[in-house]
Amino acid sequence: MERIYGKPLLTQEEIRKRVKDLGRQITVDYEGKDLLMIGVLKGAYNFFSDLTRAIMLPVRIDFIIATSYGMATQTSGIVRIISDLTEDIAGQDVLLVDDIIDSGITTDFLKKHVLQKRPGRLKTCVLLDKKERRKVEIEADYVGFSIPNKYVVGYGLDYKNKYRNLPYIAVLDVNVES
Repeated sequence: MERIYGKPLLTQEEIRKRVKDLGRQITVDYEGKDLLMIGVLKGAYNFFSDLTRAIMLPVRIDFIIATSYGMATQTSGIVRIISDLTEDIAGQDVLLVDDIIDSGITTDFLKKHVLQKRPGRLKTCVLLDKKERRKVEIEADYVGFSIPNKYVVGYGLDYKNKYRNLPYIAVLDVNVES
């Protein structure tokens, strides 16, 4: 296999610790509530799985698959829902969990899409926040890490659908437009 990823930006231990911290905070914030967590696939699968286990409440889960990148390294600006929610979320406390806010286009689209389903309350949680790339004004309610404007892979994030399985997050070592 061609090695195209570089030195870890965030180590496995740093990620583990931050996910546990987020889980504790979400546990406190949703104590006594019926929380439905929505994982955005494919990128958030590792983060979502670890985060749900770090929350010490009985949570329900659902998934949504959306893309604005396809096999490209730049967002197309057009978000497509590949697979929608299976749960009725009307009146529910909902936490939308994604891997990264980059341009903000996908997160903004998904937030509006979920709000159309009339949840009682909707909050967002992302592992990574790349504020320098924002094209849409949006902020997450819970953020794991703010990162520089670099193309990253690992822990669910990919390059051409590869490197999702890395247990850490690395800056990509090839020339891609980020």
